[in-house]
Order: sequence, then C-alpha cells, then structure tokens
Amino acid sequence: MKIISNTKKIQRNYKIGLYTSLGSLVFLFVAVGLTLTGNTSLTTYSFAAMLLGLLLSQVGVYFANRYGKSPRVDERITQGLKGLDDRYSLYHYVTPVPHLLAGPSGVWVLVPQYHPGQITFENNRYRQQGVGLFSRLVGQEGLGRPDLEAQSYQQEIEKFLKQSVGEEDLPPVKSVIVFTNPKASVQAQEAPIATLHVEKLKDFIRRTTKDTPVNMKAVLKVQDALPDQDIT
Repeated sequence: MKIISNTKKIQRNYKIGLYTSLGSLVFLFVAVGLTLTGNTSLTTYSFAAMLLGLLLSQVGVYFANRYGKSPRVDERITQGLKGLDDRYSLYHYVTPVPHLLAGPSGVWVLVPQYHPGQITFENNRYRQQGVGLFSRLVGQEGLGRPDLEAQSYQQEIEKFLKQSVGEEDLPPVKSVIVFTNPKASVQAQEAPIATLHVEKLKDFIRRTTKDTPVNMKAVLKVQDALPDQDIT
C-alpha cells in the first residue's frame, strides 16, 4: 500500500493545537486569579477570560484529536490498513477530504471519529455511552452527526474527481466512518453508512474488494489525478 501524506500540514496543525491549549490554560488561570481577588469590578473581565479559555480549549481539543501526539489519527488509519497490497493508495491531508483510500474496492472516504465509549446507532442518530458528562463537555468534541459529515466529504471528493477524471471514468465512491479511539466499542450495524472500529477496517475493505471488485483501470485514473508523493 502506498501512503501519501501532507507532513507539512500535520506539523503546522500540531503546533496550532499546542499553542491554543497552552493559551486556554493561561486565560483560565487569569480568570481564577481575577475571581480570587474579590474585586467585583473585575467580574466582567474574569468571565470573559473564562469564556476565552474554554473556547481555546475546544480549539485545542479539535487539533489534538487530529494532529496530536503519536499515534495520530492518520497513523492509526495507516496501521489499521497495514497489509493491503500495492494496488491501494492511502492519502492523508493531500486531497479535498482529509483521508482517502483508492484501490480494487473503489474510492473510499475515511471519516475518523475520536470518541471513546460504546458507540451505537439508534433512532436515526449516533449515540455515545460509557463516558462521563464532564469528559463530554470539556475533554472531547461532541459526537454530532458523522453520517452528515461523511456525506458532505463524499460529495466534495466526487465533485473533484468528476472534474479530474470525468464522470464516465469515475469508479464507485463510498464512505466509511472509522472510530480510532482504542477505548471505543462500535455496534452500529444499522447505520446508513458503514461504521466500524479502525481495527476492523482492513477486513472490511478486503471483504468489499472480494464481494464487489471494481475496474482497476478506473482506479488508476483516480490515482494518477492525485498526488503521488508526500508534501513536506
């Protein structure tokens, strides 16, 4: 499997996450310090510092989830797909979508999620259980609607590839939602988009390749239209 990454973007965004996290701590300490003075005239400044600190902490969480310490999300996906043959190409941050796989099973938009706990799909919504309220509010992003995120990414890459290789030559483009947190347990068979843990991703791709193989000539056209080396 060939792996193409934008290492320049990864390093830059790692620094953004680090600096915003440190900045959030500074503002939160300032907010506490102003409160401890007992000066009511500083209440507005204390509240503003606290809000800014919380905002920066969420920005820091966003970047840390994607570009933080190793193993990063791209490294987890790469490890999860280790063993696929040379017909596959895996792209990290070098296409219109963050993570893309192209090979005998077609073109796959890989949509990572970083949440721990038990992940299910019920009543047309993804649900997360087994995680405390404080961790949900402060320590991580909300689970939200990964299915809508996947649909948006898929539409974006389909539009790009139609312009690059032509609609007639475009192989099937599909999406899979991948939970990368080692503490996640995924039971979402009813989800409208394939949803699984990264540890099961390689088997899923191989099974799909066996069940519904695609024309490799079309896949090669896609691979030719995408970057073939790292961006550093």
